[in-house]
Amino acid sequence: MASTKRTANRRDENARRKIERLRAETRRRQRRHRFGVIGGLCAFVLGAAALTAAFWPTDEAGPSAAPAPSQNGSAPTVLAPAQAQKGDPVDGIQSGSMEQLAFHIHAHLSIYVDGQARAVPYGIGVIPPFQMAADDTGNPFVEGGKGIYWLHTHDSTGIIHMEAPAQVSFTLGEFFDMWGQPLTAGQVGPAHGPLTVFVNGEARTGDPRAIPLTAHDVIQLDVGTAVPFQSYTFPQGL
Repeated sequence: MASTKRTANRRDENARRKIERLRAETRRRQRRHRFGVIGGLCAFVLGAAALTAAFWPTDEAGPSAAPAPSQNGSAPTVLAPAQAQKGDPVDGIQSGSMEQLAFHIHAHLSIYVDGQARAVPYGIGVIPPFQMAADDTGNPFVEGGKGIYWLHTHDSTGIIHMEAPAQVSFTLGEFFDMWGQPLTAGQVGPAHGPLTVFVNGEARTGDPRAIPLTAHDVIQLDVGTAVPFQSYTFPQGL
C-alpha cells in the first residue's frame, strides 16, 4: 500500500514538473523573440501581456479557439476548435486522470491555408473543464482537465504531446480524430483544396492520415497554395 502511494506521488510530481518546464521554456522562447525582434516595443508588449494575464480565467468549461503566437511572433487564427472529448477511447487511444510519462515524445504540426498560417488549438485530447493558466505574455496554457488522453495539446504552438504508459505508435490521422476534424488529400479540417505535405522538410504523398508521429517530427500541411517548408525548433527539454 505504501509503495503504491509513493509511486502515485512520484507520478504526480513528475507531471507537475513537466508542466512547469513546458511553461518556463515557452516563456524563455517568447522572451528571446520579443527582445531580439520587437526591440523598442518591448515595454508596450510586456505591459499588455501583464494586463491580459491578470484577467485570464484559471478555469474554462472546454475547448476554445484562442490562438497563441507562432515562432515569428504572429498570432494565426485557429483552424478549428478542439472537440470536447468525454473520456471514451478515440481510435483505441486511452485517457486517464493524469499524464503518463513512461513513453513521452513530441511532434510539431503547422498548417497553412492558401498561404496563411492557421493555428492548432490548445486542449485537444484534454477532457473539460480545463485547468487554465497563462504565461507571462498572457497566452493560454492548459495544465490539465477532468482527464487527459495519451495524445493531446497544451497550447496553440502546434506541439503535439504523446505520453503513454508504454511505447505506442500514433498517426496524424489519429491526432485529427482526437481533434474532431477531417483529414484527407483534399481537406484539412474545414479547409478544402489540394494538399501539400512536408515531413521534416521532405515532400510526402499518399494518405496524410497514415503519416506516423515520431519524436521531433516537424509536419507541415499546405492547403491550396503551397508554402515553402518552415522549420521548427523544439523548446529545450521537449
